[in-house]
Amino acid sequence: MSSLLAALNQGDFEAPVFRNAAPAILMEHAVIHDAGQLSDLGTIVSFSGEKTGRCPKDKRVVAEPTSEADVWWGPVNIALPDSSFTQLQELATTFLDSQPRLYVVDGFAGWDSEHRIKVRIVCSRPYHALFMHNMLIRPTEEELESFGEPDYVIYNAGQCSAQPDIEGVTGSTSVAVHFDRREMVILGTEYAGEMKKGVFTIMNYIMPREDVLSMHCSANEGKDGDVSLFFGLSGTGKTTLSADPHRDLIGDDEHCWTDRGVFNIEGGCYAKCLGLSYEREPEIFSSIKFGAVLENTTIDPHTRSVDFEDGSLTQNTRVSYPIDFIPHAKIPCVGGHPKNIILLTCDAFGVLPPVSKLNPQQAMYHFISGYTAKVAGTEQGVTEPTATFSACFGAAFLVWHPNKYAQMLAEKMDQHAADAWLINTGWIGGAFGTGQRIPLGYTRAIIDAIHGGHLEQVEMIQDDFFGLAIPQECPGVPQEVLQPRLAWNDQDSYQETALHLAKLFDQNFHQYREGASDGIAEGGPSLTVS
Repeated sequence: MSSLLAALNQGDFEAPVFRNAAPAILMEHAVIHDAGQLSDLGTIVSFSGEKTGRCPKDKRVVAEPTSEADVWWGPVNIALPDSSFTQLQELATTFLDSQPRLYVVDGFAGWDSEHRIKVRIVCSRPYHALFMHNMLIRPTEEELESFGEPDYVIYNAGQCSAQPDIEGVTGSTSVAVHFDRREMVILGTEYAGEMKKGVFTIMNYIMPREDVLSMHCSANEGKDGDVSLFFGLSGTGKTTLSADPHRDLIGDDEHCWTDRGVFNIEGGCYAKCLGLSYEREPEIFSSIKFGAVLENTTIDPHTRSVDFEDGSLTQNTRVSYPIDFIPHAKIPCVGGHPKNIILLTCDAFGVLPPVSKLNPQQAMYHFISGYTAKVAGTEQGVTEPTATFSACFGAAFLVWHPNKYAQMLAEKMDQHAADAWLINTGWIGGAFGTGQRIPLGYTRAIIDAIHGGHLEQVEMIQDDFFGLAIPQECPGVPQEVLQPRLAWNDQDSYQETALHLAKLFDQNFHQYREGASDGIAEGGPSLTVS
């Protein structure tokens, strides 16, 4: 235990410590002490400074005997010496010890009481405290009284720079986790999402040890108790599509699958806000109210109205709010075994169909591939569609090798007879710049057809390159949209682009061939289509 934590536990801390303060107090402090602004929606607007997104290249995992053999070492989990973590922790706690006020937030990760962990956040920015008050599961007064010692502590000293002379640290930013000491230290970044994803990383380590599958996905439930999981990288529609007014939301981002069903890890939602409107996403828009935190959005200095179209600070504008702000949230956030596994991709090459059904081998292949595409203008230097692969749709947060998570998913899908679908929310009729973005209304109609069982009853046609089973019809979607080949005017260009994407898939899968279960490779594309 750090000296700071000991002092906090003993009440031996000179500056004021605000433990589990009410949202109103934290919002008040954010405005008075932290340059926060009050919006006309009743939220605070806070700013994370220079870093407006996660810093995955600065994430480190301590190499220590209790966990070393389990960790997928490499660019995702970069090893850090134990002694370096001690130095980073001392740097963080010294900084926090010097602040005029501290905030402590206690909460749970995991709605299933058999698998939840107790998490404590120690930070100096009130907006960080309010953010984690939203994102962790909020204990009752009785649970707080008996909370005791946490299972994990996160020290957020993001305003203090790391020191690159510490072994294993390469710059001013460091996000380091120590599984044996059960601690995490954040330095040099004030982006609130680092705390949220830190908790997810911890759960990604703990849960598989308990034979529980941790997943980067959203989940919802129909009136008959049928559960759907939505996997997808940023920009694919995971949060938008799971916030369905006709279904109850279990969670928007992080879940676990046990032998009893699924449970949400979090107590809140963290949604993208750029381009947000009530017309497009009423569930999310209506949740932006008192208690929510808007991060890095612009605000009119006179009217205090939020400009959701302004991405001048960052394209990654965000809002954090408790999940019960969603009208159709299911509380507690647990559900039965999933009936449908929906893999979302935003294919900027315009090759993948808007909907296809996957066989078990294809489901595992596309899960471990975790494909989407960046388009021109989204990042510096991106001038044409660029394929992005993230194992299990969340490689940055995995601790074990991706094959472990993929195998666990395969076993659970087989055991509970879950169907798998690949949904393209990207382009049709050509690649980005030539084709058009699939309308959100079409994608919603596809999801409705899956949930209604309509796509189980229609004829399927097999895609030439990827071997995908494509429905010949879908209510609410024009037939010519369903088959990518037919939507392209230039068939030679389609053939060339499809083969290019198939080769990218194959190249990416090379790193997972060794150790992959039998049959996964069979779910990949063909490179010999004439």
